[in-house]
Amino acid sequence: MTAASQSAAAGAAASPDIAVDVVVEADGWPAEADLLVLVEAAVAAAAVRAEAGAIGDGPAEVVVAFADDARVRDLNRDFRGKDSPTNVLSFPAPDDLPGPGPRALGDVILARETVAAEAAAEGKTLENHVRHLVVHGFLHLLGYDHETDAEAERMERLETEVLASLGVPDPYGSTEAD
Repeated sequence: MTAASQSAAAGAAASPDIAVDVVVEADGWPAEADLLVLVEAAVAAAAVRAEAGAIGDGPAEVVVAFADDARVRDLNRDFRGKDSPTNVLSFPAPDDLPGPGPRALGDVILARETVAAEAAAEGKTLENHVRHLVVHGFLHLLGYDHETDAEAERMERLETEVLASLGVPDPYGSTEAD
């Protein structure tokens, strides 16, 4: 067994039990089945590399919604006081949600027009940019942030490691076409 396959096997064995629900709210996104595969891989890779205790014990779930700029603009305005679309928003679930079943981690919402424009401007494939934003949003659900330089450096380093494990170039480095 090669070192890479040993590492992948170890990561799969250590992968937390996280259910992913993909909701496609807007036209123009890839097929829902394709998005589910992409999102499940991104969430699993981020979960494996997150700090111990970030996810908690037992099964959990995350919702990733694929919306449009108008929907994300409304959410950004209503919840963050910023009347403009953004590429991704994260809404962590309250810690005390009652009920049986997996523990809700929260929701991640992407804006189609903004995400597509950024990918094109940065020379990235739409799929790789979506992977990055899903990882970024999921890490926010786990408590990672980038309000200070130290937090940003820590989060960017983790994102880069997660994405490298998925074969995605460093999103903070040069373009994929280089």
